[in-house]
Amino acid sequence: MKLTQRKFKLTQTKFFESPRYAATAPTKPPPTPMLTHLHISNYVLIDALDIDFADGFSALTGETGAGKSIIMGALGLLLGQRAEARAIKDGAPKCCVEAIFRPDGNRLRETIEAAGADYDPESCILRREVSAAGKSRAFINDTPVTLAALRATAARLVDIHSQHQNLLLQQEDFLLDTLDALGSHEAQREAYERAYAGWSAARATLSRLGEESRQSADEADYHRFRLGELEAAALTDGEQETLEAEARLLAHTEDIKAALHEASHLLAGEEHNMLADLRRAAATLDSVGRELPLAGELAERIESARIELADIAAEAENALENTDFDPARSAFVHARLDTIYTLEKKHRADSVAALIELARSLRQKLDEAENRDELLARAEKNLARAEADLAKAAEALAKRRREAARGLEAALAERLRPLGMPSVRLEVAFTPRQHPEASGPESAALLFSANAGVALQDAAHTASGGEVARLMLALKALLSDRHGLPTVIFDEIDTGVSGTMAGRMGQLMHDMGRSRQVVCITHLPQIAAQAAAQYRVYKVEHDGRTTSHIALLSPEERIDELATMLSGGELTEAARQNARSLLESGHNGAAGSQKGTPATRKTKKAQ
Repeated sequence: MKLTQRKFKLTQTKFFESPRYAATAPTKPPPTPMLTHLHISNYVLIDALDIDFADGFSALTGETGAGKSIIMGALGLLLGQRAEARAIKDGAPKCCVEAIFRPDGNRLRETIEAAGADYDPESCILRREVSAAGKSRAFINDTPVTLAALRATAARLVDIHSQHQNLLLQQEDFLLDTLDALGSHEAQREAYERAYAGWSAARATLSRLGEESRQSADEADYHRFRLGELEAAALTDGEQETLEAEARLLAHTEDIKAALHEASHLLAGEEHNMLADLRRAAATLDSVGRELPLAGELAERIESARIELADIAAEAENALENTDFDPARSAFVHARLDTIYTLEKKHRADSVAALIELARSLRQKLDEAENRDELLARAEKNLARAEADLAKAAEALAKRRREAARGLEAALAERLRPLGMPSVRLEVAFTPRQHPEASGPESAALLFSANAGVALQDAAHTASGGEVARLMLALKALLSDRHGLPTVIFDEIDTGVSGTMAGRMGQLMHDMGRSRQVVCITHLPQIAAQAAAQYRVYKVEHDGRTTSHIALLSPEERIDELATMLSGGELTEAARQNARSLLESGHNGAAGSQKGTPATRKTKKAQ
């Protein structure tokens, strides 16, 4: 199903204008693509959900369990996450998630065309379908594509940061990857990775040759002894079959001679000479051949048979004269066969050909052993060269990472001071690794102190939940700007934050929304009040079924929603007044921007 794309006017403003951000500031204006429409059908508690998104900063709110996480799960399908048949609504043949994005020209064209889909300058439609049987299909602009192609395209359009990703701060390589992303030194990172791969391969080769050299030294004598036995035997292919045939002949010499003598005697013996009888028979028939032509023909046939039998008799007589038992030859044949059988049993071979192949293999191993020193010397030189290349690449990468670290420290501090950390101090500490690793020659830790007079400590282990949330928000702001991601979605990144700090986090998201689309799923009214648009996710029970829905809130509906969030569920006039004050004090004028906006496009439940 192709959805109609709604168009929104985009407002472009400069993001992070401070000179201190220069080290990590984007080198070109931020991109303009954005998520304009989302359709979800038959997914968990959702029958059919359609939502239009505007640019800038939007907030999604709703009670716990209303379905916000379900929407995020559906979006995850577009990002290539694992599809499970159990996510399909009961009784439905399949679920479908479709999103429409506004493209940005050549930035997406190469990715989409590489996937085999057509590029549309007006819209980019991503769709994922999952059948009840668990089969998944992906589409870009209604063209079937691989899941990898869908994932690659979605990665250029949207980034989702969930509260679970706050744990990334505890992963050793996360900070290194962040520095590489902000520092734009992909060339140095790739050069290091190539040098590391070459060094690893050279080290593995030297280790293998060294182990083989140690083993070959122990095995060389044994191989040499086995080869000596085989070479002394001077075996030839087919020899065994020939000797076995000769052995059978020698074993039956007397029987053979008796048979040859009997045959020769019967054919041409003095007492019973079959050949003489045949000659007389032919002559007798020939004598009446003029009177009976058939007799002449029979005489010719008998004569032909006689000639053939005479030849047979001569060969039998010749064989008889040449057949005699030779004890010496018999002894040689049996001795040779004993040698062959012994070698086959000893070396577990089933033929002379296998023994010959074994000799070739042993000869090759001995040759390799003799050349092992040369191979080892060559491998040592290769490793030394690879180590020099790795050291050079490591130095270049470490230099660029340290430069990026200084920019990151300044930019993060600037982002964090308005978030309730006026005395924040940050430092990226590098520690040389004992051995090079694929991610780099050094490990990195973010040292952090939120308060004056408190020593710097590793943020991954000492920062509170609220501090980590603010750190990750500031980092995500920097990364999204550097990567040029047009749409950033925060899924309850505000865990552990409340009150004034929540409002300031909301202000930062609003500032991010000036240059890109930002969507935040939040339980905090202070953050929701900063949004230019607010959506409420809610559940409806009807006929014993529960379904999730979403609605864009009008100004009055928004006040009621914020009042409910402020009061913890009880909607009072005092709570409404607090909600109005919260909206009026917002830095983004969100209430004014939505004046007169109806609660449009409420989702409808499938019939």
